[in-house]
Amino acid sequence: MGDRTQQEQASPEVCKRVRESFDRQGLMTHLGARITRIGPGRVHIELPARPEVTQQNGYVHAGATSAVADSAGGYAALTLFPEESDVLTVEYKINLLAPAVGDRIEAIGTVLKPGRTLTVCQLEVYGVRDDGERQLVANGQQTLFRVNRPAE
Repeated sequence: MGDRTQQEQASPEVCKRVRESFDRQGLMTHLGARITRIGPGRVHIELPARPEVTQQNGYVHAGATSAVADSAGGYAALTLFPEESDVLTVEYKINLLAPAVGDRIEAIGTVLKPGRTLTVCQLEVYGVRDDGERQLVANGQQTLFRVNRPAE
């Protein structure tokens, strides 16, 4: 997807569809995650570091880190799918590179290879401090399956 995904904003219609889908995710609501950027093939999700999402040493838990990374990739793919489509994760692998510390974590999903049925995304998670310091804490890859959205 290249540099274009880092600069462009998705259309208002795509942003609305992505945000409405995200708002229906109970886990993201429960964790306190929010979408901060939607571009074609690229989505950013932030999760505040709170005691409820940490493990015993005070780092953001790997489960929370993985969950926001998975959602960021899924929504990045959804930005490129037709309106009647939805997305399901087939598989993902994540490497935890450093303890997830900071005031929040930021997960970035970027489409590497879009497809009619399967799409592959890159996943990155950064620990971010309020002073702007960022550290890559996890990265991974994900395969997604495009499905037709269920009738409402």
